Amino acid sequence: MKPESASALFAGPFALGTLSAPDGPAFPALVTPDAQVLDLEVAFDDEGLTVRSLLDRWETALPRLRTLAGESGLERKPLADFRVHAPVEPRQVFQSGANYRQHVIDLHVAHRDPADDRSEEERRAEAAEIMDRRAAEDLPYVFIGLPSAITGPYDDVVLPAWAQKPDWELELTAVIGRPAYRVPVEEALRCVAGYTIANDLTDRATVFRRDMPQIGTDWLRSKNAPGFTPLGPWIVPAESVADPDDLRLTLKLNGETMQDESTKDMIFNVARMVAYASRTARLLPGDLVLTGSPAGNGMHWGRLLRGGDVMDGSITGLGAQRTRCVAEAS
Repeated sequence: MKPESASALFAGPFALGTLSAPDGPAFPALVTPDAQVLDLEVAFDDEGLTVRSLLDRWETALPRLRTLAGESGLERKPLADFRVHAPVEPRQVFQSGANYRQHVIDLHVAHRDPADDRSEEERRAEAAEIMDRRAAEDLPYVFIGLPSAITGPYDDVVLPAWAQKPDWELELTAVIGRPAYRVPVEEALRCVAGYTIANDLTDRATVFRRDMPQIGTDWLRSKNAPGFTPLGPWIVPAESVADPDDLRLTLKLNGETMQDESTKDMIFNVARMVAYASRTARLLPGDLVLTGSPAGNGMHWGRLLRGGDVMDGSITGLGAQRTRCVAEAS
């Protein structure tokens, strides 16, 4: 599948991507909003440079990238000549769940105790109180994903034959730009180099172990099949994103809007998510912090993914991805 039109690429003067020419090796690229590409291996005179190695030295690389974005006379090529890959290969992927207020309220109401004869309005009011209390007093729910599940923003997604209920989850993703360990909330956003888009696919049928339900969720099985995390297309620098807690996420399935929500509805904002992950783990440049998915998943609509489906996901100022589902032969 092809990248989106130039008029809708991203906010700001430039973004980072990982591209390749037909049959050529991948290279780190500076992409401008007019869909022109600068090879950063050439610009930095650094063979073997990657987006992650740029993030490893983000404080010194960022000023140089700003300069390159504004320089005329540099050899640039049209984006249409290249394949777009996932923008970065992270060492660690931090995922999160139950982080959108309306989504969790919907789940609370949908999974009611059969003996609960209260009205839906009463149960929603109860769930809203729980969410408000959780935001004030509780902690984010964060777990680990595998880098091997990542694929490009326009690549086909293979739905494994064993996945009975594959579902979509569009998510704002923070990309770490400096090592972070035990970072306070007030300083957490300084550790974020930029933002990108992830679609954190989940097989709902395998979230909970049937053989031993008391051990809880099985995120390895349900979320980490190859290609289950389409990522990108771009890393947009944090300085070009006015407010990560006020962005609109939209996912369309075969042209029909399924998810359409603002990050304002997050229970724990980006800073709290990054700070919480850093309380336990040492976050490294290039690592991803996925911030959860809003209401409108397939389970909500009673319509899960199948072969031939096309997902279009976009987030304000970050661009758009388009992935087609391909059913694996059983």
